[in-house]
Amino acid sequence: MIAAMMLPSSLPLVRLYREASARQPRARAAMAAFLGGYALVWSAFGVQAFLFDTAVHHTVDRWPWLHDHSWIIASGTLALAGAFQFSSLKDACLRSCRHPGAYLMSHYRRGVGGGLRLGLGHGLFCLGCCWALMLVMFAAGVASLVWMGALTALMVYEKTGRSGRRAVPVAGVALFALAVLAAAVPGTLTGG
Repeated sequence: MIAAMMLPSSLPLVRLYREASARQPRARAAMAAFLGGYALVWSAFGVQAFLFDTAVHHTVDRWPWLHDHSWIIASGTLALAGAFQFSSLKDACLRSCRHPGAYLMSHYRRGVGGGLRLGLGHGLFCLGCCWALMLVMFAAGVASLVWMGALTALMVYEKTGRSGRRAVPVAGVALFALAVLAAAVPGTLTGG
């Protein structure tokens, strides 16, 4: 899920790095290290999100009141994602993702170690601007391809679209509206 959602918006820097590193010794190894840096960041987040989701399900199963009011979790997750859309951290991370050429020019180093550091660093920026949107999948249902596709399209547009900057607050307001809907009509998002 994470790779499917994050990879499309990371392709501009992947292409630039491929071009920049093509003439260095061990170019393939450097590219593999660069991609491995991204994968390491995304995998670490995925494991953390999975463990947190498991803990939430365990808590819901053990606490009857929360089980009867589980809509609070979906609504809270959506509200958190909506609020994050207006944060300075989201904006700072998006700046690095929107300008991959500038990021590459200031952080590029030759070699496998340089590729790994670049992948880790930019992977953290990508995660920094998208983590809350990825959590929406836990509110909507992690197996929902429609939600995954919609959130991926939003992430790509925020990072690469001509009006991506304007889409961020619009998405925030929409997420707040969905949080209210999830609270008012439980099960609306998941069909449950």
